[in-house]
Amino acid sequence: MSRFTALRVHAPEKNRLEARLESLSLDDLSPGNVVVRVQWSGINYKDALAVTGKGRILKSYPKVPGIDFAGVVERSEDARYQPGDEVLVTGCNIGEVFDGGYAEYARVAADSLVRKPAGLTLRECMALGTAGFTAAMALRRMLENHQAPEMGPIAVTGPTGGVGSIAIDLFKRAGFTVHAITGKAGVADDYLRALGADEIVSRQSLTMGNKPLETALWGGAVDNLGGETLAWLTRTVRPWGNIGSIGLAQNHELHTTVMPFILRGVSILGIHSVECPRAWREDIWNKLGSDWRPRALERLVQREVSLADLPVVCEELIASTVTGRILVKIGA
Repeated sequence: MSRFTALRVHAPEKNRLEARLESLSLDDLSPGNVVVRVQWSGINYKDALAVTGKGRILKSYPKVPGIDFAGVVERSEDARYQPGDEVLVTGCNIGEVFDGGYAEYARVAADSLVRKPAGLTLRECMALGTAGFTAAMALRRMLENHQAPEMGPIAVTGPTGGVGSIAIDLFKRAGFTVHAITGKAGVADDYLRALGADEIVSRQSLTMGNKPLETALWGGAVDNLGGETLAWLTRTVRPWGNIGSIGLAQNHELHTTVMPFILRGVSILGIHSVECPRAWREDIWNKLGSDWRPRALERLVQREVSLADLPVVCEELIASTVTGRILVKIGA
């Protein structure tokens, strides 16, 4: 373990970032009391922004990106973990503030680790990854706020991405009717139906209108886009429905009125998966390994890539040409 391979992002100039494979030692990594031999990671939108330099996700440079990983404890200074334990990390500021998962070894704080659920392999943990955890958090928060199947269908935007794909599966398994709102209608229909989508709605066919309240269509929604689409969802969700606000792939701004909230009781629930109570994190992962385990888990994985492939694949994800989850195979 004296030297190992990692993808690290540098800032050679003020407005230019550069990702390259390097040989590192543990001393090159952020401080932490547990060392993990990484076996799998995933590619999330944040990771793609960090690797391509199209977003300032990393808080300092040089830094190893990768906001999640799964692997085996190599050494530990914390009594809760022993060498050989199978663990995973999602969020907790790795791949942003701290060095992340795009390396053969990671050094992290013990509090960021979660034991691998009994019902999942390490590979399956990263087939879910941050995307799956985020979708599951949306389900948890919406159920806690009284979302129920009889309220009507759940609209999922950005349904071919990692979060959207898993959200379809999770909400369908929980008994909801799910409508996938996609800009890839006709191209990804088979994939979306295999995940459990009951209806596929072309985003291009929608007339979003501009009235404070439009015809109420959805029992609730999981939104990955933000911007105009999220504003439209607030105007078209039925009374007492919830919107799990997860992403901003379309726009980070939101222009709406208070009318949906005070006349229909609509709630926007912010889904922040980076920092959440540890008890929530453990409970959600245990559910993902048991009652909430996606039925189409293997269908979600479209391909496996190596560390060397990451710069090209991250460009593809930013260009919205990626469907489902892409796994990064790092160790044996």
